[in-house]
Amino acid sequence: MSGAAAALRIDIVSLFPDMVRASLDASIPARAVERGLAQIEYHDLRRWGIGKHRAVDDEPYGGGAGMLMRPEPLVEAIEELRTPESLVVLFDAGGERLRQPRVRDLATRPHLVILCGRYEGVDERVRAYVDLELSIGDFVLSGGEPAAALLCDAILRIIPGAIDAASLDEESFSTELLEYPQFTRPAEFRGVGVPEVLTSGNHAAVAAWRREQAERRTAERRPDLLNPSPRGSRE
Repeated sequence: MSGAAAALRIDIVSLFPDMVRASLDASIPARAVERGLAQIEYHDLRRWGIGKHRAVDDEPYGGGAGMLMRPEPLVEAIEELRTPESLVVLFDAGGERLRQPRVRDLATRPHLVILCGRYEGVDERVRAYVDLELSIGDFVLSGGEPAAALLCDAILRIIPGAIDAASLDEESFSTELLEYPQFTRPAEFRGVGVPEVLTSGNHAAVAAWRREQAERRTAERRPDLLNPSPRGSRE
C-alpha cells in the first residue's frame, strides 16, 4: 500500500480468499487501495485449521445433511485479527438486511474483520464472538465470498477520495429513494425522446422533475423503502 496510513483496514477470512480478491483487484475498489484510502488483507481460514489436514468443518450434532464450520478455526482467526477498534462481521441468512445506511456506517469504521461462511453455516457458538450479522438478500449462496466482495465494493466506493463526491449525491439509496430516470445522447432513440424538461435549461424544473420521478419510481418498484422495517443487529 502506498501513501499515508489507510483510514480503513479490512481483514477477510475465507476458505477461498482469491474469489474475493479477484472482485476487488479492479476498478474503484483497487483505486481506493492504491490511493491509500483502505487496506485489504486476505486470510485463508485453513491457516487456523485443525490437525495436519487443517480441518475447518465437521458433521452437525443431531444429524442432518451437510457439514458445519467448526468454532475453533473461526474464533482463533477472530482473536488473532481483532483489535480494540475492530467490528467483526459474519454473513448469515438471519442477519440484518444490508442497506445503504449500514454501508455508510461501516465505511467510517477503522477496522472490519469479515468472515465468509461455507457449507451449512457456522457452529452457533461462533456468534458470541461476532459483532454484526448481515444478509444481502433472501437467497442462498455457496459461501460468503460473493457477499464479502459486494460489501467491500459498496464500502470502498463511498470512502472520500475514491470517486468524485458529486457522483454519490443523488444515486439510488443516497436518500430513501431510488434514483430518477436518466438520459444521454442521442436525443431520440427508436422513436423515444428525452423528456423536454431535461433540455429546457431550467434547473429548478429539472430538480423538481427528478424528485417527482424518484418518488414515483420508488413507490412503484420499492415501496418498502418508503416504510422501512430493517432487522436489527447485535452491536
